[in-house]
Amino acid sequence: MVRIEPLPPGRWPKEMRAALAAMVPPDPRHPTPSAEGGRPKALNMLGSFAHHPQLAHAFFTFNGHVMMATTLSLRQRELIILRTATLLKCPYEWAQHLVIGHDAGLTDKDIARIAFGPDAPSWDPLEEALLRAVDELVGGGAIAERTWQVLAEELDTRRLMDLIFTVGAYQTLAYMLRSLDLEMDDDLQQNGGGSST
Repeated sequence: MVRIEPLPPGRWPKEMRAALAAMVPPDPRHPTPSAEGGRPKALNMLGSFAHHPQLAHAFFTFNGHVMMATTLSLRQRELIILRTATLLKCPYEWAQHLVIGHDAGLTDKDIARIAFGPDAPSWDPLEEALLRAVDELVGGGAIAERTWQVLAEELDTRRLMDLIFTVGAYQTLAYMLRSLDLEMDDDLQQNGGGSST
């Protein structure tokens, strides 16, 4: 049972307009994820944030950087987010980023291997290290030295920081989605939503 009922868009406070605008960073490197053509809109999640527009504004500013201004590639970002959703058993987050991950170039085979994590066959060394870093951050709160060395050979300081903060953003979001026991929107279910494991 949903613990806090999402507000429908017609009942969102006027401050939500500014909060939604904060999702777009001043200098985006990547395009805004599309909600056109039947793409999921995540209205239940947004409707939950609508109860606290000031918090929404702050989080959307952060999440806007992660989604559109990150120095990571789109593929790297989605590997990280989907692995975070898997570890935290967050079907809502998984379903939303299943669609976005496909847009970022992840194949069905890539997505299936994410559930198995860094030890699945066929990852290149950097992607294996990215997934292992997610496991280490979620499981122990820090990237281990061996993993860091592999990452630091290919990623500069900004990319390393974006990795850490991407995991943190989606870990926090998973805490909210799971704690509220938020129901998945119909459009998420129709676009392949389901288990994150």
